[in-house]
Amino acid sequence: MTENAAPDEHVPGGGSPAAPAPGRPPTFTSWLRSRSDGELAALLSARPDLAQPVPSDIGALAARATSRNAVLRVLERLDRFTLQVLEAVIALGDDRLSEPVGVQTVDLAGALGTLPLPGAADGGGASGSQGGAAEDGPAGDPLADALDTLLELALVWPDRGRLRPVQVLRDLIPHPAQLGPPARVLLAGLPHGAAARLARDLVPDSTAHTPVETVATLLADPGRVLGLIGQVGPQARRLLDGMAWGPPNGTVSDARREVTLAVASSPVETLIARALLLPSGDDTLTLPREAALALRSGLLFREVTTAPPPFEGTPNPGEAVTRAAAGQAFTVLRAIEELLERWSQEPAAVLRNGGLGVRDLRRAAQAMDTDETTAALFVEVAHAAGLLGADDRVEGEWLPTRAYDLWRETPPERRWLRLASAWLDSDRVASLNGSRDSGGRVRNVLGSGLVRPAAPQARRDLLGEMATAPPGFAPLPGSLASRLSWRRPRRQSPVYAELVEIAAAEAAALGLTGRGALAGHTRPLLEGEDDDAARVLAAEMPKPLDYVLVQGDLTAVAPGPLVTGLARDLALVADVESTGGATVYRFTEESVRRALDAGQGVADITALLERHSRTPLPQALRYLVSDVGRRHGRLRAGSASGYLRCDEPALLEELLGDRRAQDLGLFRLAPTVVASRSNRAALLERLRQLGYHPVPESGDGTMRLSRPEARRSDPADVPPPPGGSFRDMARAAVRAVRAGDEASNAARTPIPLPEDGPPGSRNAAVLEALTRAAKDGRRVWIGYTDTDGRQVSRIVEPSSVDGGFLTAYDATRASVHRFAVHRVNAVAELDGPEPGGGNGVPGGDRRGAAGPH
Repeated sequence: MTENAAPDEHVPGGGSPAAPAPGRPPTFTSWLRSRSDGELAALLSARPDLAQPVPSDIGALAARATSRNAVLRVLERLDRFTLQVLEAVIALGDDRLSEPVGVQTVDLAGALGTLPLPGAADGGGASGSQGGAAEDGPAGDPLADALDTLLELALVWPDRGRLRPVQVLRDLIPHPAQLGPPARVLLAGLPHGAAARLARDLVPDSTAHTPVETVATLLADPGRVLGLIGQVGPQARRLLDGMAWGPPNGTVSDARREVTLAVASSPVETLIARALLLPSGDDTLTLPREAALALRSGLLFREVTTAPPPFEGTPNPGEAVTRAAAGQAFTVLRAIEELLERWSQEPAAVLRNGGLGVRDLRRAAQAMDTDETTAALFVEVAHAAGLLGADDRVEGEWLPTRAYDLWRETPPERRWLRLASAWLDSDRVASLNGSRDSGGRVRNVLGSGLVRPAAPQARRDLLGEMATAPPGFAPLPGSLASRLSWRRPRRQSPVYAELVEIAAAEAAALGLTGRGALAGHTRPLLEGEDDDAARVLAAEMPKPLDYVLVQGDLTAVAPGPLVTGLARDLALVADVESTGGATVYRFTEESVRRALDAGQGVADITALLERHSRTPLPQALRYLVSDVGRRHGRLRAGSASGYLRCDEPALLEELLGDRRAQDLGLFRLAPTVVASRSNRAALLERLRQLGYHPVPESGDGTMRLSRPEARRSDPADVPPPPGGSFRDMARAAVRAVRAGDEASNAARTPIPLPEDGPPGSRNAAVLEALTRAAKDGRRVWIGYTDTDGRQVSRIVEPSSVDGGFLTAYDATRASVHRFAVHRVNAVAELDGPEPGGGNGVPGGDRRGAAGPH
């Protein structure tokens, strides 16, 4: 019996049945159909891959929920105990075992060694179409919670008071609890003569129809199996005991030998003759599931752990952890902003493989005042957040994107949240930078070799497990590894362990953890509560300052982060000398000239510093600004090949006599004009090196002053954030699935359409039927071929038919659409009353503007 049977079962009135139609056995599809909208929404929220794209109806949802890949994905999220419960359902609820099919919760509790669920003696909560197998259990009952989880994930389903696993689990977990297949499966693989001999030897007076059923029925009785075991000798018993807890297979020569009770001599032959070992291959003997359960005294596992091992580690004050993480978060923001500001002026080159060169990474680490491993992480996170991208030139460069300018203007906590969210969802692992791939090629930052699809889940597994510890508790790495091994047993591998270890280091470097514990602002971030995360982080993040402390040694100290405008203006007039808890800026001739070149005057610079300095401006700084300002612009460079113009002939005389300027090839054209063989750009650069502070001028003699060009790349290809919560999208998907299921299963009477006739006669009949339905205000069912070529069912309320198009309210999509009439391949009248009465429009008139379908 397959789960997807009966996809077209009749539902009177188009509603959702509470139970299968009378006389028909329940199916996985009918159980899904009987689930409430809230339960289906919970399923789609827990398994979002089932709603991408939205299934057309319940049958399609059931097929997708039981597909191999979909079930494999959800199995990886089960903890050890829930997986043991699932294996118990698979082992005891296998439909190849004796009737009835499925397992009762009381039998599960006994096989797992846990206390029986209240009311489980008669099937417990597994009875009923809603499948609350564990809902009757007490709060905090591990078995009840595990069954709730399995039912919510649609890995098991109730069938007349018993639980059954979805069919694909038989192939995905072929040896549940290290058990072999049921005896009926092994016996079916024997030649008829061999099965008949076993039946004659073991049950000579059987009335079963076949030898296979005779022996299978015998082995289904634990008491009779123990009787057979008691007949074998010590060596054979030791062999059985060695296979009882798995693996259930053993290798032996000539496993398919013909053995009877009369001729069995060796321990192996003794077991074969009693069907306690059955051949599953030419050289393989297998212990049947029923025999193993008898040997285990009905238990499935030697050890059942209902909770992960306790945490081991160091407690810390929660406020101190959050404060330390917030300080690191501020460091991340400062470092990334510093790098991107520098790359906007002097971008790094894009390698031929699309990555970042080793030298550029080393310079980036120096700019951010960190090591290369951390610099690689910051660069990758900036790229993942859409703040860094490559331009579209042939010889590309890494530049900030236009989104960076908007990001820089947002509050610090929101800037960090964007970076942290991008890291959580990114499948790139920056720490692999510098390693070699299987072909011996070195992996580069921003290159293609750093992709690890399992990285996002490893990060969320690690942080989610840390979130289960008390606030401020820093678990030891070994303790975390043990708990993750219990929490995600099917994910354990050397690769996964490496990703978890890397995630721990990267989370600390990004400020998601502090002192080895999860930060207070990370907990709401993991739950999707960005506003709460921002509020917690903002309380601990250093507040932006609008002042500096100017000192007598031509430096200014910013004791904390500066507001964006002041930071930008100060970076123009001074150079960053050191960073850390405080940032030190140094004023030099070059930095002051840079501000003057950007169009600021001496008075502007002095006013800026006086306005934002908490200390008086030292005389040395005033002299520096005045001296550079006095010399700035006295020489003006234009284009001939290049020329210099100055209102002070003495300065030109000084320049012509300067031996350092001989390479410029200067010669006088007039008392205030000197020409050069170099172009203007080279002339400006060389004279600035000599300390003359020239400025460029345009053709009309005016100075050309401007800020350095801020270059930007195109926005990075970052997926937009979802428009609503997963719950909202799941509820919308459930409505669409329900409507599609109604369209697929609604009782209807087909309207005859001509199969043979003049061209266009079929379309004419469709037009006539739809026009009549629009006139009468009746809903109809249509079979439709959509633009992708798929055959879909729709329940529509026609509004008008005009120009070869049907305008109608589509109940499946809960909106008005236009349908091309030539794509309608079937029309049917709906049986039963219209929902809502009248014209079938509950809540008012649905007619409105139509969109193309």
